[in-house]
Amino acid sequence: MPLHLTKVAFGATSLDHLAERLRQRGAEGPVFLTTRYLPKRHEEIAGPGAEAGGSLFWIIKHTLVARSPILRFGEAEGGRVAIHIDPELVLTEGRPKRAHQGWRYLEATDAPADLGEGAVAGDAIPAALLGKLSALGLL
Repeated sequence: MPLHLTKVAFGATSLDHLAERLRQRGAEGPVFLTTRYLPKRHEEIAGPGAEAGGSLFWIIKHTLVARSPILRFGEAEGGRVAIHIDPELVLTEGRPKRAHQGWRYLEATDAPADLGEGAVAGDAIPAALLGKLSALGLL
């Protein structure tokens, strides 16, 4: 089973806002994020041994809402590491997740399921409600 990463969609106010940002960046060239260090478990995410490849799960308002498949890891300017991702978002079931700095590992068994074809993010509990329920410790 592949390993995944989670990351806060910093500055994104909604899922649509994040999708538009990724779409714009994809029109300009490859879409990638930079990080200071290569994840120690990078081969489990996008290496030759990873079965289906890992994804970057996006956190918006304390909720995992979508994922971007990780294509590969590469080099970026200044000795940093580039995490190359697919610019098309895959919507997932909303799952409460506390915000954090940088990225964190997410085991495949803990990852939320993808929403079915034709489903929209609003079919599940709204992200704002999930965030409030999570903050109250009810989820």
